[in-house]
Amino acid sequence: MVDTPEELGAWLRLSLTSGIGNEGARKLLAAFGQPEQVFAQSESTLRQVVSATQARHLASLPDGWAELTQETWDWLQNPPSADTACALVTLGDGDYPAPLLLIPDPPLMLYALGQTAALQNLKAEQSLAMVGSRNPTPQGQANAREFARALASSGLTIVSGMALGIDGAAHDGALLGAGVQALATIAVVGTGLDRVYPRQHRELAHRIAQRGLILSEYHLGTPPLNANFPKRNRLISGLSQATLVVEAALQSGSLITAKQALEQGRDVLAIPGSIHSAQAKGCHALIKQGAKLVESAQDVLEELRLPDPFAQVPLALDVASTGVDSEDELLPLMGHDPVGLDALQARCGWPTARLQAQLLELELMGQVGRLPGGLFQRIGSA
Repeated sequence: MVDTPEELGAWLRLSLTSGIGNEGARKLLAAFGQPEQVFAQSESTLRQVVSATQARHLASLPDGWAELTQETWDWLQNPPSADTACALVTLGDGDYPAPLLLIPDPPLMLYALGQTAALQNLKAEQSLAMVGSRNPTPQGQANAREFARALASSGLTIVSGMALGIDGAAHDGALLGAGVQALATIAVVGTGLDRVYPRQHRELAHRIAQRGLILSEYHLGTPPLNANFPKRNRLISGLSQATLVVEAALQSGSLITAKQALEQGRDVLAIPGSIHSAQAKGCHALIKQGAKLVESAQDVLEELRLPDPFAQVPLALDVASTGVDSEDELLPLMGHDPVGLDALQARCGWPTARLQAQLLELELMGQVGRLPGGLFQRIGSA
């Protein structure tokens, strides 16, 4: 980990130098050693490794470098709470996560917030990436939480991106299921770690830092830029032995993560959904292309060749519903696909007022979700 302001300043200067990037920085480090040695070279010597333009840029200080160095050093020295820590690990550092050294484009620097002592012990075979839609169906959200809870209970660390929807549910489920001393979950974000994005996940981010890690390759102050999120996905898949896609449309960013997992030699798994749901079509496409179809946490553990400490944990939709009034026959009639009020009324034959009242009651009980377009969907419960 970075230990002095001078060391920090050299790494930040290298990463901020225009036109260098991760690839150019790796070439320079391979040729000269630490960043301090890079900046000690003459421009003519640097031109033997990088282009003349890059060598010229290395000779000048990047804009904002001094301010960022001071801001970052202050952040490292002042963690947000007594039981969390801030750290900055650099390529070649002993604490740098070993799984990321195996991906094609490892980040030059990695900011960490939370249980940073776990960084040096991260192993891909102990982690599973879970990704999916930012606008999931109620069933998809329930599946993400229940799968994550069951898999974290089995000892896996759940890795995701702290986005709305499936990501947030996966982190939450992992925190619910993981043992007290376990590294429950890792969030890889697309902003600087001095901000929480989306804001709705401020409380979730705090909980993750208490029992897991939040990681970013982006400098403090980096805003939520669209280009950063697909790029960070390679780290989500790279930290994990496999990627489970819970729910995704055909154009979902989750499919980018799945593609990167395959390019990294990792497995891809997918949960099927309703043939009528646009949010399931990305998963169905992955399954057609060879992704492992999973219906339970046990399926995941078997695919990863891990022992299952529990009996089979099925999809949330397969667990018998409880707490419904004895006279209610609505849930079986709903099935598991989204359904409109008119279609549901045709199935049950109930007066509109009774049907709407029962749907509201089931919604308040968390057994039915209300979808856009006046649709309703049954939600399984554990």
